Order: sequence, then structure tokens, then C-alpha cells
Amino acid sequence: MILIGQFDSPFVRRVGIALEAYGLSYEHRPWSVFGDADKLARVNPLMRVPTLVLDDGAVLSDTFVILDTLDHMAPMDRRLLPADPGLRRQAMRICGLASGVSDKVVSRTYETKFHDAPNAGLVTRIETQIDGVLALLEAERAKVSAPYWIGDRMTHADIAVTASLRHLFESQSDRYAARDFPALAKHCDACEALPVFQKISQAFIFIPPKS
Repeated sequence: MILIGQFDSPFVRRVGIALEAYGLSYEHRPWSVFGDADKLARVNPLMRVPTLVLDDGAVLSDTFVILDTLDHMAPMDRRLLPADPGLRRQAMRICGLASGVSDKVVSRTYETKFHDAPNAGLVTRIETQIDGVLALLEAERAKVSAPYWIGDRMTHADIAVTASLRHLFESQSDRYAARDFPALAKHCDACEALPVFQKISQAFIFIPPKS
């Protein structure tokens, strides 16, 4: 398999961590959606990351589709979603919220960095959405005493939250800081200390596209 994309993307990072956790063999091509757009377009006309090229040549380009595919490739005892339907739904719900934050972070970046005069109303709406989800996640994590979000094993929920929040705090440091969310910060620090998170890691650096 071939994983395309840079690990400063929370979506690409989630896939990379899952591949490592599952022990699946893959090649990593750290292409940028801007700097390597021509190469990426030849593989995936959407020019989005993560893009995963399977061994049979099939190309997947949605994070949830990619992770679902990898989950079915992984040994049962290493899968990153609980088998119990209720716990699985709980994990997927957290993943959805974390992914939503990352989507809104991308929207905020585009609006504030790609326009000479950002739409103030749109920026306020995006920030309200991010703020609401962060408050919800902070309150829920503060109630959990287990080492991970769901029990004593890492799941996709832990990966999604940690990847999303690191991206948020690094790319939106003008407004968001980990110190303002102590329960989430503690959770993310514990995950970031794990070898797989340290291996699949890249600091965020904003490089605007060439005009």
C-alpha cells in the first residue's frame, strides 16, 4: 500500500498511526496538496489527502473509508474500535467530533490566510463551531478516569482527538492553546508520549500555495 500526504495533516496522521498500530506494510509519500498537486492529481483527481493506494491499485481518498478498510485488514485483537456496539458507537461519535474540528480548522485557515479581507461573519461562525466542540470534548474527557477515552486500550477516538488537537493548537495558535483545555491536554500529552505517535509526527508549518 501507498499512503500519500504529510503527517502535519491530522487526517493523514490518523491513517499513518493506524497502519503502524495494525502492523500493516506501506510506503509513505509525503506529497503536499499544493506543492505536489500535479503528481497527486494523477493518482487522485480530488487532489486531497490522505490518499491510500491499495495493493490491487484501488485508490481511497476519504479518511473514514480508509480507516474502515484498514480495520478489516487488521487482526481482530489489534483493531482500534471496540467490538461492543455501544462502545463502538461511542468511539465513532468522538471521531466524528474530532474530525469536524479539523474540517473547521482547515476552513478557518483558508478564510484567514488566503483572503486579504476575511469574511468576519464566517470566521466567527467557524470559531463558534470549534469552541462548542472543544467545550463538549473537554467536559466529557474530564469525567473519564480511564487512561484512554474508552477503557484501557487505545481506540480511533484517542487517535482522532490527539491528531486533531495538535493540528489545532499548532496551526491556530493565534486563538487556541492547550492550557485552556486541561483534560484534553492531559489526554493528548499521554498519547503523544506513545512511540507510535512520536514516529508518525510532523510539526505544522503553513506554506501558502504558489500564485
